[in-house]
Amino acid sequence: MNSCAYSELYLHDAMSNLGELVEYLVEATPDIKPDDFFQMMIISGFAERFEKGDPMVVSGMSGTELHHRVLETCGFSDRTWPEPLIRFDTGVDYWCGYILAYYQWKKNISFARIFESLNYEKLAKLYNTGHTTSDDHALLLIENVSSSVASKTVTRIQAYRKLIGLSQKALADASGVNLRTLQQYEIRDKDINKASAEKVLSMARVLKCRPEDLMEK
Repeated sequence: MNSCAYSELYLHDAMSNLGELVEYLVEATPDIKPDDFFQMMIISGFAERFEKGDPMVVSGMSGTELHHRVLETCGFSDRTWPEPLIRFDTGVDYWCGYILAYYQWKKNISFARIFESLNYEKLAKLYNTGHTTSDDHALLLIENVSSSVASKTVTRIQAYRKLIGLSQKALADASGVNLRTLQQYEIRDKDINKASAEKVLSMARVLKCRPEDLMEK
């Protein structure tokens, strides 16, 4: 069994802050879908810092501040953000962020890996059962849902390409990877895990992600 992602000293702050972030995201910026936001969080580098328990990210700023930093890094610097939410109780969106942080910490896996086989809609549907049980039991619910949707997910290269608004041809031209080869990676006719390092590095540079983020299970 893997050790937890970082010191438990930061866990409470991490769970509270991600809960606050998701609640703020859904209520204050409804034009940005949670699934899209988490891809931006991955691309921006803040997800990796969160995964490693960087004190500045998991504890040094509020969830609302982290929300702002992620979006500003991804090109939303011209937005004026609504005031932080004031809550005396929590609902489904807060719980989703809260339990997602716990899941990442407990399993010590990246958010990129988590969202390969989980989407926000499926996570939110676990709220009625999950928020009334223990955090560890909620993780079992998440794993069951993840396994049921894994076969329906798009490839990671396709997800990153769509996130930054590139066509297949644009990615092929910018990366130097043959268009037909790229199309085969996206529909799994070719295994991107067996692609040359040169091709993966080139595509990752264009997609503004890490090479390992394009790898499939």
